[in-house]
Amino acid sequence: MKLAVVGGGSTYTPELIDGFARLRDTLPISELVLIDPAAERLELIGALARRIFARQDHPGLITTTSDLDAGVAGADAVLLQLRIGGQAARLQDETWPLECGCVGQETTGAGGLAKALRTVPVVLDIAERVRRASPDAWIIDFTNPVGIVTRALLRAGHKAVGLCNVAIGFQRKFAALLDVAPAEVHLDHVGLNHLTWELGVRLGGPGGRDVLPELLAGHGDAVAADLRLPRAVLDRLGVVPSYYLRYFYAHDAVVRELGEKPSRAAEVAAMERELLALYADPALDEKPALLAKRGGAFYSEAAVDLAAALLAGGGSAVQVVNTYNRGTLPFLPDDAVIEVQARVDGSGAAPLAVPALDPLFAGLVAHVTAYEDLALDAALRGGRERVFKALLAHPLVGQFDLAEGLTDRLLAHNKEHLAWA
Repeated sequence: MKLAVVGGGSTYTPELIDGFARLRDTLPISELVLIDPAAERLELIGALARRIFARQDHPGLITTTSDLDAGVAGADAVLLQLRIGGQAARLQDETWPLECGCVGQETTGAGGLAKALRTVPVVLDIAERVRRASPDAWIIDFTNPVGIVTRALLRAGHKAVGLCNVAIGFQRKFAALLDVAPAEVHLDHVGLNHLTWELGVRLGGPGGRDVLPELLAGHGDAVAADLRLPRAVLDRLGVVPSYYLRYFYAHDAVVRELGEKPSRAAEVAAMERELLALYADPALDEKPALLAKRGGAFYSEAAVDLAAALLAGGGSAVQVVNTYNRGTLPFLPDDAVIEVQARVDGSGAAPLAVPALDPLFAGLVAHVTAYEDLALDAALRGGRERVFKALLAHPLVGQFDLAEGLTDRLLAHNKEHLAWA
């Protein structure tokens, strides 16, 4: 089995490699290709990856290349983990929206739109090259904003599934609080990428007993602290929102907070410098503890599970993924991309039935889906007016003057990445 990772020079990659090594019985990789245009950084990551495989006696071959077409040739699955513009672009996404009193974040609000505009055309070009080189390969997208990027891939006819680590993070957290094995915890995870709620926490599988009320009663303070939301919010909602909902439920407080501290991009950039120095040590043959602070916790386990199910040859698994709605949420179009539990096998991902969404949550999902429609149109066709309409449609913007000011700033900060700007 051959896997390729586009963006293999990411500081995330050792997390992925560690998962591939530990879970080799689940996903028996014979060849792994790390692909990245940053040749020097790629070789550094590649050398560490080989040492991690060697430490854990994994027999797979790890190669590196800057040649995308050669790297994906013959691949069974291609994982995408890209950041167009790097941390410098992320820093801008997190900064200029604050000038208009709006949240600055890499996937939510105006910053998230900027990232989508930069990313979608590049991902679609990569996907077309994958289709030519390996027409049967699955594309697993971990590149943000996952929902919009996955929808672009699916609309273009690619064999693609989107992946996020929010659900597996909740699963592991809840399992620890409940003192059960993670496999025993099934989440009623419903919504869009980075806009989800845990409507139930079931023990034993999709039909298992819902222990969410007990979880909130006994561990609500711990859960609320992780989300950085007041405990009362969880009690009143009766569900567990994704931590990205903080940007909606406490928007103004977050804007004030972001204006008073260094950006997450600046923190990550400093962390990456430290990680790369660690990776350069030829004695290092495991992922360092610092990597846990970088983000992407449990990404490797989720990626292994998804790739194994897609390539199982007759087997299947249930996992939270991003895929077409297909009537799962009846108030959304069938071709909206939602994030829910799905049955995954060699034919792709089929969403499972989910609990009905309360209007309190369904309204926001519908609103953000409309924004994502317009955001994808702007990413595919360009144009200032399309960018403006996407921003005007976003529930965190929604005002004419705000949308105008944000459009000007977005275009000014992203000219080098937008051919039409």
